[in-house]
Amino acid sequence: MSLITANDLAKSYGAQDVFSGISLVVPPGARFALVGPNGVGKSTLLRLLVGLETPDRGSVQRSSKLKVGFLPQEATFSAYTKADLERPLWEYALGAFGNLRKQEQQLADLEQAMGDPAQAEAAMERYGRLQEAFELAGGYTYQATIRRVLNGLSFTSEEYDRPLNMLSGGERTRALLARLLLEKPDLLVFDEPTNHLDIEAIEWLEGWLRDFDGAALIVSHDRYFLDNCIEHVLELLPHGLERYRGNYTAYALQREERHELHRKQYQAQQEHVRREQDFIQRNIAGQKTRQAQGRRKRLRRLLRDHAIDRPTAQRPVHIDFGKTRRSGDLVLQTDALTVGFPEDKEPLFKVPDLILKRGECAAVIGPNGAGKTTFLRMLVGEVAPVEGQVKLGASLQIGYFAQAHEDLNPEWTVLEEIQRTKPGLKISEARNLLGRYLFSGDDVYKPVAVLSGGERGRLALAKLTSIGANLLLLDEPTTHLDLPSQEVLQDALTDFPGTILLVSHDRYLIEALATQVWAISAQGREMVVHQGGYASFAAQRRQAITPAPGSSPPKERLKEPKRTGTTWKDQAALVEAEERIHSLEAELADISQQLQQAGSDVDAVRQLGEQYAARELDLQAAMRFWEDLAKKTDQA
Repeated sequence: MSLITANDLAKSYGAQDVFSGISLVVPPGARFALVGPNGVGKSTLLRLLVGLETPDRGSVQRSSKLKVGFLPQEATFSAYTKADLERPLWEYALGAFGNLRKQEQQLADLEQAMGDPAQAEAAMERYGRLQEAFELAGGYTYQATIRRVLNGLSFTSEEYDRPLNMLSGGERTRALLARLLLEKPDLLVFDEPTNHLDIEAIEWLEGWLRDFDGAALIVSHDRYFLDNCIEHVLELLPHGLERYRGNYTAYALQREERHELHRKQYQAQQEHVRREQDFIQRNIAGQKTRQAQGRRKRLRRLLRDHAIDRPTAQRPVHIDFGKTRRSGDLVLQTDALTVGFPEDKEPLFKVPDLILKRGECAAVIGPNGAGKTTFLRMLVGEVAPVEGQVKLGASLQIGYFAQAHEDLNPEWTVLEEIQRTKPGLKISEARNLLGRYLFSGDDVYKPVAVLSGGERGRLALAKLTSIGANLLLLDEPTTHLDLPSQEVLQDALTDFPGTILLVSHDRYLIEALATQVWAISAQGREMVVHQGGYASFAAQRRQAITPAPGSSPPKERLKEPKRTGTTWKDQAALVEAEERIHSLEAELADISQQLQQAGSDVDAVRQLGEQYAARELDLQAAMRFWEDLAKKTDQA
């Protein structure tokens, strides 16, 4: 029985169509990512699925007694009751264990009753039964679980007593996330769950989700997070969903293969149409009239019944840093630097003597509030160091991408921002530049004040690429970018010939670019330098916290033993289904290779394309069969 079944959904707002033809089944235990460019309707689809909005067409069926935990992008006050907003964080988290707290009170009442000789015997009998149920349900560990979740999501014990209405928007969203995790619903539906989390909290959440027994449907722009948490990707298009097996990296490869196959099929069709039309035009009035007429009928039938649509793709942002002047070999150096503010009693952190050379990329990571942005501002001279000094190299042109885009003037238009950044730029040149960042037509006359977060990010990138910088200081450059734009930015930064200093929670980007990782420790109030990328840094950090041989390992969370009622036939069928999937994937890879070799042979391309489509349908059916078997064995 599926948790949610959506059939032929369509949604529009006024005259603006969002999407149509959306059908989806969410089985128990599934781990889906929902991806697509900004504005395609991902958040709208989530709201339809959980019942917060109604579709204009189609239906959504939810299994009876389905328990859904929904996390919106921003948890506004409407996401909480008035009473919840007045509750301290700890008490709000306790609300996830209402049944256990009732049992706890019943046990306390029975303890008092046992002191009365007239009630003692009956009370003791009830107490024993209730205590056993209370313990099995986690009654003696749930408060430890609350602390583990709150601490994992970067709340400190000092914040436990703060009422929700005194928390920031990001903190309230994290509080709601904590409550949903503690409630353990059948289905978690998350819209950008990592937006307000630092890297350590994101990695903690990944571990929690790996142990979670329910299903999850997640919208996220965090590619590393998707790689670690999901098993299928659903790409939302204006007129349907495309399904891919595997994590984000597997999806990106499969998507490219599908697009290439579609492109080849369309090219072969168009070449066939061109040849047929040429033959028809040359012979329709000559000796081969009947042949020409027959070919024209067949061509019309082909284009009517079996035409392959022209490949379409949303126009991506085009990021190009252009030519830059060569800087000196030594770009940045620090000497006995301490980061903080003179009026504060304690500095934020101490910095080891750093050296950044031309062509390198240093990634600065650390908990939220550790001082990463302050550190960048100190390097560009906006904030004075508490102690020490920063030395910048020769021939530097610095480009600074601010996280909150403070350099954008809300009273200026998009066009004025570019013209004032690069004086002397003609209007036509400014329009061409802005067009590469998806500002076209009257968009260039929009005031900055009305731009969305994504539009502000694209405008800031347009300014950054127009100044010929050879040292980029980037503070969370991917925050408001959709996945296609993140990929374009990553490619542009990979090709950038200058030097990069990057503050980011985007581990995918860090791993692709970083030659050094500068990690700020909140506990030690110091920065640690690691030579290498994020993966090697994370492995080194895990090794550092692994207990030494002979030491007592930390106690693992106890899990309820699973029943082992699965028959050998079920297990054999599951293995056979997995082998069937691997076989079909191998066939698809072989057909794809043959298509590469077919060139413009229209008959071969058509036959191979039909084989590919048939095998792909077989694969989807095999995957559904495997999921059903896996569900059966999990329940046994």
